[in-house]
Amino acid sequence: MRLFVALDLPEAAHHKLRDLIAELRNECPDIRWVRPEGIHVTLKFIGHVDEAKAHEIQEALGKIHSDRPVIMELHGIGFFPNERRPRVVWCGVHGSDNLAKLAGDMEALLEPLGIEREARPYTPHLTLARIDPEKVRRAQVEKVVATAKKFEVTSFGSARETQFHLYESVTKPSGAEYKILQSFSFVKGSA
Repeated sequence: MRLFVALDLPEAAHHKLRDLIAELRNECPDIRWVRPEGIHVTLKFIGHVDEAKAHEIQEALGKIHSDRPVIMELHGIGFFPNERRPRVVWCGVHGSDNLAKLAGDMEALLEPLGIEREARPYTPHLTLARIDPEKVRRAQVEKVVATAKKFEVTSFGSARETQFHLYESVTKPSGAEYKILQSFSFVKGSA
């Protein structure tokens, strides 16, 4: 099974992101746009594991706690690695300081289970699309980059989260589908 850990978003944010993706898709339908209902803030990509390892991961994740909810503002659009050679279209996530700590705690607790730490610093974002330069004409990519500029300072909502979720990602011809395996309340007293 292919696993990752993420924070979900409120429905209002999903609606705004759905509208944004629809507008950007008009500029370039050949880009692989994500399903708006599947957008989430990844805390840790785990990868392929067997069921026994998944159980160990669930036990470790249950030990993660914070003294308060994670507060996030969803703001702006950008590109990885950059807008000259975009491979990923993203929406920015500006989180409270405990967001990065939550991700760091996961790294520390999962590493002894054989889950490698991320080499790069944690950068919270919402993936909106993936661009394969071999399948998308440069002119279309340039149109998306130009259209995205008008959203550089746009707010797409906020979130206050007290739970994270262990997801299984199932790859299908229609795209990845995500299934919650377990939810974890990381703030004491939250349900």
